[in-house]
Amino acid sequence: MSVESVASPGLWFISIAVLLGLLVVDFLVTRRPHEVSLKEATGWSVFYLALPLVFGLWLWFEFGSGQSVEFITGFVVEKSLSVDNLFVFMLLLTAFAVPSEVQQRVLLYGIVGALVLRGVFIAAGAALLSAGTWAFLVFGLVLFASAIKILHAALSGEPGEKDTSQMRSVRLLRRLMPVTDDYRGTKMVVREHGRRALTPLAIVVVAIFATDVVFAIDSVPAVYGITEDPYLVFTTNAFALLGLRALYFVLQSVLAKLVHLNHGLAIILAFIGVKLVLHWAHGIWPAVPEIPTPVSLLVIIGVLATVTFTSLRSRRGADTSPV
Repeated sequence: MSVESVASPGLWFISIAVLLGLLVVDFLVTRRPHEVSLKEATGWSVFYLALPLVFGLWLWFEFGSGQSVEFITGFVVEKSLSVDNLFVFMLLLTAFAVPSEVQQRVLLYGIVGALVLRGVFIAAGAALLSAGTWAFLVFGLVLFASAIKILHAALSGEPGEKDTSQMRSVRLLRRLMPVTDDYRGTKMVVREHGRRALTPLAIVVVAIFATDVVFAIDSVPAVYGITEDPYLVFTTNAFALLGLRALYFVLQSVLAKLVHLNHGLAIILAFIGVKLVLHWAHGIWPAVPEIPTPVSLLVIIGVLATVTFTSLRSRRGADTSPV
């Protein structure tokens, strides 16, 4: 089967150029280490949430409601998964005791790494879809496996933390080069005692890159369950990831309160897995029904709203319970 796209080569070029321009702006913003105020983080978050809405409207007028709804649905899925990504980032920043003034630079490196990995997985996904409809079955099974893993961790009460010193990437770096005892601003490599040494900043960036791989495996099949257009898959990922740096500081105190977030993400991934398997089955047996994209959007928003409500209610009950 062929994978059609609304994007011309020119539109791809413009989109990538805009993405790189926004990343350059983010690097300029984080060039001077400083603690991020809530006002600054909120301003950037609003900006990065407004961009996909404007883009969705442009898709509506340029290509029709179908592509616009697919993009918005995919963006909601990717944004919800990126919030879980932020939670892991928070655990890593805490585990490595990253100074608050350089945290946003670490987050930006993580976002760039995630974008590169998503690009690779998106291209691989498009190649698989071109090879045949069986790719939808593979994607569906991947999402089922991810959903079971996430749900098992959530129900067992595992927070997902790990001993960062035991991560293979971290152990390999420590073998290859010495590591300084303290952070040196935004520098990842310094010269100490006549030889080059890594700073802890380099170690935490590599650890975040390692987690990016795991999230890319989940997120790309998930959004391919919403749309088969590689351009829309790319833009949903890009818009979802671009605002993470600022959103982290807005949600920093809220993330710990979303105790049911992983339950919701497991349900969403399993639902999209069902959608992919039905789509595969429909190609073989046309009598098998498919799940329309507007229905997917309503289900996803409903699940996110429900777990947010139950999380806040659970936290409120825990705060008011007698000691």
